[in-house]
Amino acid sequence: MSGTNGNQGGGGSGRRKQQGRRRGNKPKPVDLWRPVPQLPDPEPIQPAQDPGIVLRSLGPPPLHGHVGPAEHAFELVVRHAARLATALAAGSGLLADEADDADR
Repeated sequence: MSGTNGNQGGGGSGRRKQQGRRRGNKPKPVDLWRPVPQLPDPEPIQPAQDPGIVLRSLGPPPLHGHVGPAEHAFELVVRHAARLATALAAGSGLLADEADDADR
């Protein structure tokens, strides 16, 4: 008798729920090309003095027996990413001037 009851076996009630969802309200398509408000000009970008500090604040990586080399590799990647970000900011004219630093 286990196959005759719709609540047992997991087949009967699940199909009804799925069919109900298909007939439900479909989300309206979003117009990706609609006009959007103009963003404000970005603030000047100040390069980090020590880009690896956030990564080091998380503690040593959980790589038993390889902590030293892993920390060194992570530090190199973070410093390289910071150099690239600084170069992109400078190329875009968004890098903060040293004169701006004295004012802060």
